[in-house]
Amino acid sequence: MKQRDPIFTPELIKILKIFIFSALGVVLLLSFFNSYRADNTGEDRTFRVADSDRIYFQNVRSINYERENRNDAGMVLFRHRQRLQSESRPTLDLVILMNPTKDEAYIYFELKNAEWPIQIQLDSLGEMKTYDFANGNNQDHFSLFKNLLFAIEKDLDFELTVEGESYQLWAGEKEKQALKTVMEDYLRLLAKTD
Repeated sequence: MKQRDPIFTPELIKILKIFIFSALGVVLLLSFFNSYRADNTGEDRTFRVADSDRIYFQNVRSINYERENRNDAGMVLFRHRQRLQSESRPTLDLVILMNPTKDEAYIYFELKNAEWPIQIQLDSLGEMKTYDFANGNNQDHFSLFKNLLFAIEKDLDFELTVEGESYQLWAGEKEKQALKTVMEDYLRLLAKTD
């Protein structure tokens, strides 16, 4: 009877070892870049909140906020406790809106004691910048928020102009700190802190 040649020759075993270890190395290397995978869903993820970020906000950070459940809109509103509250003077508050059914969070500029449209003015290195705003949808509020981020971080002075009259906006130290807290919490909810 004729003897068969062995299938796993020493040369084949060496080739298999090289292939297996190089494949495992590539998989391990690519696992470090998991956040760069393609998003082919076609969904707008601008306002998407991860479960871990939402849970952190609700369990740790929400202690700084007054919570209002809006069943008619299916939202929960979070207003910072240290914001300026006035019965007569126009105020503009940053409010975080959580939509639990869509796992999304929105930022909203809540105007009190005045009517839209408004202007927000700020002095940036001697140059006055003016932002006109007439309320709008989630994207409009988010765009205004992004435009004001640098000024909030730098503690610049703001003015609110309503119907031709100007008022200081977010002027006190407590208000500035509250504004920064809302900004940081909202950016953390959207995982945009870097």
